[in-house]
Amino acid sequence: MDPGEGGAASGPTVLRMLLGAQLRRLREDAGVTREGAGWEIRSSESKISRMELGRVGFKERDVADLLTLYGVAANEERAALLKLARDANSPGWWHRYGDVLPPWFQSYLGLEAAAALIRTYELQFVPGLLQTPEYARAVILLGHRGAAPEVIDRRVRLRMERQEVLRRTRPPQLWAVVDEATLRRPIGGPEVMRGQLDALVEATSSPHVRLQIVPFDAGGHAAAGGAFTILRFSDPDLPDIVYIEQLTSAIYLDKRDDLDYYALAMERLCVAAAPPERTPELLGRIRDELYPR
Repeated sequence: MDPGEGGAASGPTVLRMLLGAQLRRLREDAGVTREGAGWEIRSSESKISRMELGRVGFKERDVADLLTLYGVAANEERAALLKLARDANSPGWWHRYGDVLPPWFQSYLGLEAAAALIRTYELQFVPGLLQTPEYARAVILLGHRGAAPEVIDRRVRLRMERQEVLRRTRPPQLWAVVDEATLRRPIGGPEVMRGQLDALVEATSSPHVRLQIVPFDAGGHAAAGGAFTILRFSDPDLPDIVYIEQLTSAIYLDKRDDLDYYALAMERLCVAAAPPERTPELLGRIRDELYPR
């Protein structure tokens, strides 16, 4: 990825979502059912639904046939949408890591790269976007102890390249809330943890990173069920998305009721957590208590 890359909706995942949203509007304006649209491209209603949600790739021929069905005859509009279809099929930067990257996480990387705001809660590990190489390696080894060293190296490089999103000319805002247990769990040993906590202190000085800690004395809280991330995009046509990672898969939520539930949980977490201005002090205290030099 080019560290100077700017635009928010630049990745293929979001281009598919944008094209899908435009095709849905055109279909509805033309009064065509999903079943009718599926018949036109020799496919099914469910295929049209997946296309309109941006969850599958687009064949240029299918898009052209749909545009004709929807009455889009203007050359400029057709050309722009067909170009969008071609661009949406271009592989993302993470494509070259396909040997170590499960398909369900590729979708997340596309969304993360295009987000304008990333709000995340973690209760076991430091968020991936803020991990040091040493900490990332220790975390990766927990789930891949039998993997060859070169495979571990590639997984670490993937995680470090993913962090380039925060070094772009126009980076997303990252608002991370972590449970205090995350910072006290000795991943990789004292030196690794001390280096990770130092890196988090440094990260708090960035104008586009906000980090909060939920202290033990806050007791129970709204997100006791597990970690999650909420992604928001600058394009108004794109809904927020909640991402919940599991051991061998992930859940993506975009229904309004789900979004409202998780947004409220995140708001309550931010209230329960210590204010951001106290984060460097708390990080330093944990570092010096548990991992002194």
